Amino acid sequence: MEKLIQFTSSDLAKITNHRSGEIKFGEKMITVPKDTDLESFIVSSDARYVLFGIPEDIGIRANYGRPGAASAWDCAIKGIANIQHNRFCKGSQLLILGKIDVRDEMNEVKSLDFNNADDRSKLSQLVKKIDKEVSYIVCKIIQAGKIPIIIGGGHNNAYGNIKGTALAKGKAINAINFDAHSDFRILEGRHSGNGFSYAFEEGFLKKYFIFGLHENYTSKSVLDIIKKLEDRVRYNTYDSINVRKEKKFSHEMIEALEFIKNDSFGIEIDLDAIPNIPSSAMTLSGFSIEELRMFISFFANQKNATYLHICEGAPDLDHTQNNHLIGKLIGYLVTDFIKAHNQNFL
Repeated sequence: MEKLIQFTSSDLAKITNHRSGEIKFGEKMITVPKDTDLESFIVSSDARYVLFGIPEDIGIRANYGRPGAASAWDCAIKGIANIQHNRFCKGSQLLILGKIDVRDEMNEVKSLDFNNADDRSKLSQLVKKIDKEVSYIVCKIIQAGKIPIIIGGGHNNAYGNIKGTALAKGKAINAINFDAHSDFRILEGRHSGNGFSYAFEEGFLKKYFIFGLHENYTSKSVLDIIKKLEDRVRYNTYDSINVRKEKKFSHEMIEALEFIKNDSFGIEIDLDAIPNIPSSAMTLSGFSIEELRMFISFFANQKNATYLHICEGAPDLDHTQNNHLIGKLIGYLVTDFIKAHNQNFL
């Protein structure tokens, strides 16, 4: 894990707002001591969940998107550190590894123009470099018997999550993606719009369910591809559930679970599915935060839930004084996952 910038106890103390009579997550979360072997510590730690960040938006840039998601990790970790440690959820269940070092790659993209074909190729190559780091770290966490919680970055990182999990498990896995977009686009070089299609093509992704696809923003070609693969790739649409009311949210969760439940599966959350959340593909129409929290709680409660990935939130694109709220939202989602997943161990 050479490309990991470790998060220290000193880092944690700086972002935790201490208050008399209260215990915050930041006072209880576990960090890896200095000069300690990372992999051995993960194995021996009492923490069940291992958190790390990917502070990049290179995959988003390569997909013609607006940069900004690189800022989500710093915002998220502050939000998580200041959650109350209590009987409902305990900070000591969470080990913070740190963040992948993408500083060189992020500096390199500053001079690249996605409208230039050669530059787009360079962007894709940088995404592939990050893919390797993500898959390696996720694989090591799962091999240690722990559950990864990954904060992106762009949705390009779904590929590394899926590959790393599949390598650790020794077989292809399933995934459910709460998203306005399929991210199942053509194999034209790596970017945030084709993480799942690359994982599928390379044999790491067995079954894939897209939950809440937006009908207005899914191309005919993608729909045609999914139709041909309906034994392994399925979806429902936001419009059918919350606009036309043809389907019920709770029933659709059950249907999606039936499709993926028999193998290990990852839970992928794209924050651009939620209205007014600053992101590369920000929307005004979509599921509520409460529905997202219900979704995470439902799927995390299943025995084959293997990881959580939250991506595409972009605090840097929030022009209000409330850009810390994305971190607070991610904190809710992380603890919802932990609370529900813990039920499998009771």
